[in-house]
Amino acid sequence: MSDSRTFLVPHGLEGERVDAALARLLGLSRSKVAELAAGGHVRQDGRVVGKSDRVVGGSFVEIDLPPVEPPAGLEVVAEPVPGMRIVHDDTEIVVVDKPANVAAHPSVGWSGLTVVGGLRAAGYRISTSGAPERQGIVQRLDVGTSGLMVVAKSERAYTVLKQAFRDRTVDKTYHALVQGLPDPHEGTIDAPIGRHPGHDYRFAVRREGRASITHYELIEAHRSASLLEIELETGRTHQIRVHFSALRHPCCGDITYGADPVLAKRLGLERQWLHAVKLGFLHPGSGEYVQFESAYPADLERALEMIRG
Repeated sequence: MSDSRTFLVPHGLEGERVDAALARLLGLSRSKVAELAAGGHVRQDGRVVGKSDRVVGGSFVEIDLPPVEPPAGLEVVAEPVPGMRIVHDDTEIVVVDKPANVAAHPSVGWSGLTVVGGLRAAGYRISTSGAPERQGIVQRLDVGTSGLMVVAKSERAYTVLKQAFRDRTVDKTYHALVQGLPDPHEGTIDAPIGRHPGHDYRFAVRREGRASITHYELIEAHRSASLLEIELETGRTHQIRVHFSALRHPCCGDITYGADPVLAKRLGLERQWLHAVKLGFLHPGSGEYVQFESAYPADLERALEMIRG
């Protein structure tokens, strides 16, 4: 065992079996955790524990993990990301303002820039139990969506923030320019999302999908489009894009989900008009509430001014 990781047990897992709790936290199978525990490779506050022992909220668990090699093609390339701004940086987290056309982390089929690669190129050291190609990633934004992301730098931050996103205690606010005028002007979309039956790369509202809840409010109404403020209660892949496409009000420029290509061309949009403008959460170190904001990037600002004009 060559990779020892220590992390804080969130109080939400209080009383769970060691194998069940660590499987949830680390993304491992319960049998794998049980195997590690049987070999004496799991310790709680310095004491070796077995698979059926119970975890204590607020305790520190140390686990010896076997070295993991990233799948072929998913190695992190340390490459600077032009336009990626560091909004906040401390010993626990770094908050970035992600440009469009940048992925959160390497994935199959993506050969472009990534947030983790940009941070590595800038000299940031991320140390978490996430998969090697996703170190520190506790949330993702679509490649074509710009705005705020928080990345965990320490094991404690990774554990606490992952749990916060699972518990839906993170405030995620987006602005979207959608085609037409949603009616009502304020509301909640509660519709499950799953894989599109005919397109592997798309998602759709599906009865058997995962629960997905989106709250929205009208900011500005114009002849061909409306600017909305959106808060996500859940965080499904493409959630905003899927929900508003289902309402026949797709994000401007989002050709994948039914946006008008003529309007997109007129507005000079080469991606969906969607931006993560605010991000708020309890800081994993201090416990204090922190909130960050991001201005619209130039391409979205230009498109909005054209709509207003």
